[in-house]
Amino acid sequence: MAFALTLSGCAALGIGRSQAKEIAEINVSSPELRDGMPLPSQYSCRGRQGSPPLRWSSEPLPKAKSIAIVVDSHTPSESAVHWVLFNIPATTTELGPGAAESPPEGSGQAKVTSGKAGYEPPCSDRGTYRFTVYTLNEKVTVTEGALPEILKEIADHTIARGRLTAVDIQ
Repeated sequence: MAFALTLSGCAALGIGRSQAKEIAEINVSSPELRDGMPLPSQYSCRGRQGSPPLRWSSEPLPKAKSIAIVVDSHTPSESAVHWVLFNIPATTTELGPGAAESPPEGSGQAKVTSGKAGYEPPCSDRGTYRFTVYTLNEKVTVTEGALPEILKEIADHTIARGRLTAVDIQ
């Protein structure tokens, strides 16, 4: 599991910093989340909203084949992956609230740290909750597999990335 958690963090992916390949930047926003602010409780295990709405944009990327979203957390007691949605069509630029319940056609969701496929809302009041969007130059070919393999494919095919980080739960 440590392997999976290491891969979910952008810096730990080794992308853009220690590798020679150039990674474009994605601007990630949400009508419900603000970077550096608390995660609204309705998107935590105390709420009923499911996954929060997300929007993203970047420079045109002709090699883009798909989008992936990874939501992970780091709390004083543990790290976890809460959602991995992959093979989102490359032309998609936003997901509405609860997208994990009705994901875009053709996309897949990995089993996360808890063993559940889909969005597993965070529960710890104290922590860092990262919503990272990746543009990939290929589709993820692992459809039924362990979390580390899916995260590795995302890392191997990333051509752009961006992140919105919530701190603690409101």
